[in-house]
Amino acid sequence: MTSAPTIETDRLVLRPHEAADLDAFWAFYQSDRSKYMDAPGSPSQLWTGLLAEVGSWEFFGWGGLAIETKDGQLAGQVCISQPPHFPELELGWIVFSGFEGASYAFEAASAMRDYAFEILEVSTLVSYIDRKNLRSIALAERMGAVHDPDARTYDPMDLVYRHAPDSSGPGLEAYA
Repeated sequence: MTSAPTIETDRLVLRPHEAADLDAFWAFYQSDRSKYMDAPGSPSQLWTGLLAEVGSWEFFGWGGLAIETKDGQLAGQVCISQPPHFPELELGWIVFSGFEGASYAFEAASAMRDYAFEILEVSTLVSYIDRKNLRSIALAERMGAVHDPDARTYDPMDLVYRHAPDSSGPGLEAYA
């Protein structure tokens, strides 16, 4: 068991979630940006889901982290998770409106992938991506993930992208 880490990259701090993050996540899930995701139907469902990602650090040694810019703006989330309906451990990401196009998702997801392989020593990591979510597919491919058509998924609309350890990402400055 482990507490949630803080991971720093050149421009970002991946930090444990705070209660103040809930409002930004609710706004995200009410927007069109979440159309490819299983969005919570109420603030209570959001609370339960986000706290599951927070508590997963203690139970499993992985979970969700907030993506924060070095100037303190909440930009989204990156997560390593495997809820009961996921066949494999997943690397997932969310980027809030106004933060897309700046490579924050690439930087955060690459750092979390590297943390999973280097620190947590996981043997495999996938991303489940809706086949219509072309931006997330492009991000997974930019990170070096490869479509794995033989991998199981919980949702027939999802493609599975398999990640491999890669030291060519943005690099990890610090783990706390």
